[in-house]
Amino acid sequence: MRLGQTSVIHFTSRFFASLLGFVATIFIARFLGSGTLGTYYLVLSTVSWLGIAVEMGVPSAINKRVSEDEDEAAYAIAGGVIAFCLFLVVSVLILLFRHHINDYIGYPAAQIVVLFLFVNLIQSSVNSILNGQHLVHISGIFNPIRTGTRSIVQISAILLGLKITGLFIGYTAGYALVSVLGLWIAVRNFPSVSLPTLEHYRRIISYAEYSWLGEIRSRAFNWVDVAVLGFFVSSSLVGIYTAAWNIAVFLILFGGSLSQTLFPEMSSLSAEEDAQSVADLFETALTYGGLILIPGLVGGTLLGERLLRIYGEEFTQGTVVLSVLIVATLIQGYQRQFTTTLDAIDRPDVSFRVNAVFIGANVILNVSLIPPFEVVGAAAATAASVAISLVVAYFSLSSLIEFSVPLGEIGKQWTAAAVMGVVVYTGLWLESAHISVGNNLVVVITLVGFGAAVYFGTLFAISSYFRTTVDQNLPIDFPTV
Repeated sequence: MRLGQTSVIHFTSRFFASLLGFVATIFIARFLGSGTLGTYYLVLSTVSWLGIAVEMGVPSAINKRVSEDEDEAAYAIAGGVIAFCLFLVVSVLILLFRHHINDYIGYPAAQIVVLFLFVNLIQSSVNSILNGQHLVHISGIFNPIRTGTRSIVQISAILLGLKITGLFIGYTAGYALVSVLGLWIAVRNFPSVSLPTLEHYRRIISYAEYSWLGEIRSRAFNWVDVAVLGFFVSSSLVGIYTAAWNIAVFLILFGGSLSQTLFPEMSSLSAEEDAQSVADLFETALTYGGLILIPGLVGGTLLGERLLRIYGEEFTQGTVVLSVLIVATLIQGYQRQFTTTLDAIDRPDVSFRVNAVFIGANVILNVSLIPPFEVVGAAAATAASVAISLVVAYFSLSSLIEFSVPLGEIGKQWTAAAVMGVVVYTGLWLESAHISVGNNLVVVITLVGFGAAVYFGTLFAISSYFRTTVDQNLPIDFPTV
């Protein structure tokens, strides 16, 4: 029950964070246009890729070692020292090659990239410590705080006429605030504080030498397409693509919250050599990995054009892109559960190979498909590469632990999503043929809300497993559920 409630708290926090970011992105798109939005996301893409060299898997190693409940503070300090040294090296290289970076982005942003790398590193390291301390719900709550602060500062700065500079200020403010708050909480939760020895550094590095590719894999899923698009299409098309992507990532939030919640628990069980309990948790993760993604695919396909119209008419060019990206996030939702489990059972070497397959396929497919098909090719490349890695991940994990795929429960989720799709399609037909509302935002909010109610109501009716899960995780008891 505790794990379910933690997942819901973490998901709810990330949902509201994404909602705030969504609103801010709409504001930016409408006030500054797709060109400025594209430039801003090229900066973030650059930061994301360079961040790999700064982190090198260290935050993941901190999470793993702290979750083992031994010498937590020493491992956190060791990881922080290693990451800061890497940051200094990368920062010097960025400043030396700043002209190349500025030319790629189309804006003098090299110093901004260094600043963003620093606040990202602090926030990532702090989150890893909190997650390792089994405080996933706390790190989750920081998401809306960070995004809310960033959005408020960005919108205020734009209204003051600061344009893209205001976007940079807001981003920095949001990350800096949660870093300070998170570090304060993490330090207070250490049972004792001791300085690291060489053995602590060695164990951080031994895990990070494999987990760093997981960082690349995460970046690749989010940013390879944007990075390659920057070479072949206009910043306006990049802005349209990232608008579609922002909608798609809404749907992957619950799966991410689930994997982050279960990782420290799986890690502890693995350290105790309790393989069956790890398998049980993994099967639970598979059961609910598509809980939001499956109806999201159906609803997003039906409402895609209307969702993108919220950003502005020019963004409706990304309707097909949105549907393909939602397929990619659905596959990614399941694939992430496999790699999380591999990391939790202390097999980052196997996870390394799975991630290598994804990264190689993603880069090759993006470079091959973007020149002829532009943004649609980028979306297709992401979906195809994550599908390939899912197959590899399945066979890799099945060779290490015994598990079964809960096809029955996943099938019930698809059934409920189909019922929801019929209802949403009927609503769209009625609005266009008989009831002209006239306000696109009202139509979208109404159909999304009603569709969600139909989906969960139907799933609640047809799945006893889902009813039991809901009953066990409600804050109050109901006599008959």
